[in-house]
Amino acid sequence: MAAWKSLCDLHRSRSQQLGERVALRFPRHGLYHDISWTAYRRQADRAAAGMMALGIQAGDRIAILSENRFEWLIADHAILSSGAADVPLHAPLAPAQVAYQVGHSEARGILVSSQAQADKVFRVLDQLPQLEFMISFDAIMPPPNCRLRMLTWDGLRHLSTDADIPKVVAREQELNGQSLATIIYTSGTTGHPKGVMLTHENLLCNADSTGAICYLGSDVVLMSWLPYSHIYARTVDHYLTTITQMTVALAESADTLLGNIRQVQPNWLTAVPRVYEKVWNNISTLPLEARTKALQSIFGAGMQQLTSGGAPLPRYIADGFLESGVLLLEGYGLTESSPVIAFNSSKHYRLGSVGLPLPNVEVRIADDGEILTRGPHVMRGYWKNDEATAQTIIDGWLHTGDVGRVDADGYLYITDRKKDLFVSSAGKNIAPAELERLLCQDEYIDQAVVYGDGRQFVSALLVPNFEKLTAQAKQLGCAIETAGDFITTPQIIEFLTQRVAVLNRQVSQPEQIKKFLILARPFQVADDELTATLKVRRRFIIQKYEHDLAALYATTSADASCASR
Repeated sequence: MAAWKSLCDLHRSRSQQLGERVALRFPRHGLYHDISWTAYRRQADRAAAGMMALGIQAGDRIAILSENRFEWLIADHAILSSGAADVPLHAPLAPAQVAYQVGHSEARGILVSSQAQADKVFRVLDQLPQLEFMISFDAIMPPPNCRLRMLTWDGLRHLSTDADIPKVVAREQELNGQSLATIIYTSGTTGHPKGVMLTHENLLCNADSTGAICYLGSDVVLMSWLPYSHIYARTVDHYLTTITQMTVALAESADTLLGNIRQVQPNWLTAVPRVYEKVWNNISTLPLEARTKALQSIFGAGMQQLTSGGAPLPRYIADGFLESGVLLLEGYGLTESSPVIAFNSSKHYRLGSVGLPLPNVEVRIADDGEILTRGPHVMRGYWKNDEATAQTIIDGWLHTGDVGRVDADGYLYITDRKKDLFVSSAGKNIAPAELERLLCQDEYIDQAVVYGDGRQFVSALLVPNFEKLTAQAKQLGCAIETAGDFITTPQIIEFLTQRVAVLNRQVSQPEQIKKFLILARPFQVADDELTATLKVRRRFIIQKYEHDLAALYATTSADASCASR
């Protein structure tokens, strides 16, 4: 167990210790502004007191639906100090996804960033009878006769005075390491996402153990841009930096990240492989000396550490950075493990591995090759899903669903993915089975296989309903033309592109199908594409057509419309 009783105890003690030192730096109108540790804590206290004035009790849940901003971080501490647990929602979620996660968690209130996010809640409000209030960081306009109690962020903090802060401290004293801190919904391979329950001890111990091997001083500035709704940024960018007394500088967005780095000159960047892939693609053809100078220019003279997580890092990227004089460190973990299981450090690293297990983290390889882990980082379980919990945690060991090996020196390697869930190069969890079911809801699509593990967007192989497609081709006045295994008729490609675009509205942006190939024949049992019970053999099919799918990423940008070769 870490030295602090709870995350609230950690933040309050650090704020008292560090006082007027800068805790957060955030951009506004092109300039960076500072928030001291004293101001950070005071704003969290006033917001927590406001939540308690709204009737929030220990153990309640409050959702957050917002892009990264400094208010998100303060709101997290306010929710925890009120005794509640927060439910962070990914900002790109569709309204139906918001409805499920807010409803399933039984959240009494929700914090939103803007009108666009608030409107998602308003559209599904009739499905959320337990929701009582909404707090908005920006001013918003609710619909007529909205039953929710509506408050702005400033309005929440003005529900209380400094005289109410002792009540907040008293509420914090009721918490301990086993108190629920958050429920983070993570995509499953089937059905609805599962709510991962993480306690104060889970998050404190994982942040403390990771911080112990980051080997950076307290005067470090970390550039933060990964979504706080994701466990990676939540533990490392948010809690670890408090333990290590670092300053967190927020990027304006993913699109402005490199520009913000030039502006802030940070010492540490946590990122996903896609960032490093983009950088490498721009400099890889340069001579070595020029490449080294380019990396130094991109990341700044003050950069001491680059780390990658959330998705597998291609080995050639790590090798190329190291050859250019820049060490890129990879780690591994899951939402269910708070998240870090293993991490390469600047003192102990091995390229191609995901590093050594953290202190207080046990790792072993099961007989079937699955990676198992045990320790204080393992989640309490899945919210309202005892069956899934029992299947995932057995005799105290978390079954990760990943296959790997440990070398003679203890370094962990990920060799395969036992579960169907995959991760895009931007670190987004994608459940292919759910997307395939969505695609097959369309009357013109008979079968589908989704692809995109480690890629920058999601693509698919589509098998059309040939009877319906033939009739549609006649209406379009075209023939069904093929090249090899694929249909290439432009009119048919455009027709299915429009239909897939409609289906995409039901899922978040990272889950949307950006490109597809149209197969000219159904999957066959005889070709080993289907099992004897006619289940699609996803891995076999992807392996068979991976060259064709990979060509979609090599020849066109992620922003282009769906297409077939």
